Amino acid sequence: MTGRTGRAVAGRTSAERSEALRERYRSTLGAVPRGVEDRLRVALAFGRLPTEEAFTALRDVVLADNPLGGRVQQLVHFGQLLALGRAEPARIHARGALHAGAAVTDLIGVAETALITSGTPAYALGLEIVVELLPDDHDHDRAD
Repeated sequence: MTGRTGRAVAGRTSAERSEALRERYRSTLGAVPRGVEDRLRVALAFGRLPTEEAFTALRDVVLADNPLGGRVQQLVHFGQLLALGRAEPARIHARGALHAGAAVTDLIGVAETALITSGTPAYALGLEIVVELLPDDHDHDRAD
């Protein structure tokens, strides 16, 4: 185990171990979410890095060993978070879905499904996120 000193565990320092955790998020989502950075900061400051390592290992098992595959998993996460009204995590997983090979039309389909299962607020949030992710060349379709 390591405390606040950053001593090596199994030959790796806390900094190396936390960077390995960040890399897992980069491979799944394309970036490290702010909330993950915050959790790592607390874990490093208070000697709780093993908790983050265990959580990330479980996350990897659930996501990587899941028959849905990465693209569908991210779309499912996006839809569930729309239904819960969790805007920022939904944004993270929408970007993660694109990173995993989903198309913008897939995100629109999830938002439309959210309209049926969770109502207008979920649908509106989904489309708000889709609009944020649209490339600039889609702006020409807007009415002036």
